[in-house]
Amino acid sequence: MNFVITRETLLAALQTIISVVERNPSLPIRSNLFLENSAEGLRLTVQDEEMQLTTTVEGDFGEAGSATLPARTLLERARPLDTGDELAFSFAEEQATIVSGRRRFVLPTLPADEFPQFELDEGDGAIAIQQGLLKALLENTTFAMAQQDIRFYLNGLLLEAQPDRLRAVATDGHRLAWAEAELALPVKEVKQLIIPRKGALELSKLLMDSDAETTIRMTENNIHVDLGQHVFVSKLIDGRFPDYARVVPEQGETPVVAERDRLLQELDIVKPDASNERSPGIRVSLSKDTLQLQSRGDSEAFSEMNVEYVGDEMELGFNALYLKEAVDHIRTDSVNITVSSPKSGCLLMPHVPDGESDAKYVIMPLLL
Repeated sequence: MNFVITRETLLAALQTIISVVERNPSLPIRSNLFLENSAEGLRLTVQDEEMQLTTTVEGDFGEAGSATLPARTLLERARPLDTGDELAFSFAEEQATIVSGRRRFVLPTLPADEFPQFELDEGDGAIAIQQGLLKALLENTTFAMAQQDIRFYLNGLLLEAQPDRLRAVATDGHRLAWAEAELALPVKEVKQLIIPRKGALELSKLLMDSDAETTIRMTENNIHVDLGQHVFVSKLIDGRFPDYARVVPEQGETPVVAERDRLLQELDIVKPDASNERSPGIRVSLSKDTLQLQSRGDSEAFSEMNVEYVGDEMELGFNALYLKEAVDHIRTDSVNITVSSPKSGCLLMPHVPDGESDAKYVIMPLLL
């Protein structure tokens, strides 16, 4: 197999998929890039133990065939070249020769037929959704996923297909993020799956904030997302996600309504200082139309802001970072905050006076 490709085209493809490639994979060939040239164009595929990502460069690259190359080494060789340079690839025996002008590189290869391929289930239906909507679902929830929790099912993102909507939920046991979007075409049945943490983050990076449609297939063993130029496949976490609806408080009749940008500013001002990382909590005090925030430690900070609130006076403790991240992912001008008691979870939602919110965030309290 021989082909020629420009530096810019190759770099764009490699930089899209390179983060999937592990530096020291358990299976050595997984450090390689699988190249396949066909009438559809040049396909580049990488994978780790959990996911597989393919990107296609459209064009006529000549002779059909397949090969593998060390992915990160190829990127390191191509990146310093000049803009507009072409790279001519030729393969023979167990090596590839790449010529660019007066430069020549020789890279080792591994047999293409030894590159593992994910076995894909057929599935029984597809979900069509705009890329921008799916991207928003992931961006508004993935930050709440657990990291290396012994409850392995928390180290991922729940995707749930309802008949008329797609829902994403993430929790680390201390906070929960829930977002959903309506589907233009209904699905036949409710389905749930858990995407591993790395896969959810990679998929979020691939998605564009556009109206372009993407197709999702949710099967017993994997999720398959067709983005046109890119195809993302991930194995699933085999486990039962917690009954997340049980931990979401009901929206109160007298929620706090706070200006989003002002609340973010005040949370940033009173957050515990770096020397107090082991105690990230802040005290939140509520009284009529007033919200007070206070942190303590080697240094102290206090702030007060006007809000809309007519409920009982309360003092509560919360993780400052968790509060700030939740508010930061709310896109409306104001935030609804519901707390029924100092021992209950705090519910934060976009303030939508004449409609239904498409996102919910729950922060569990701290004892201060």
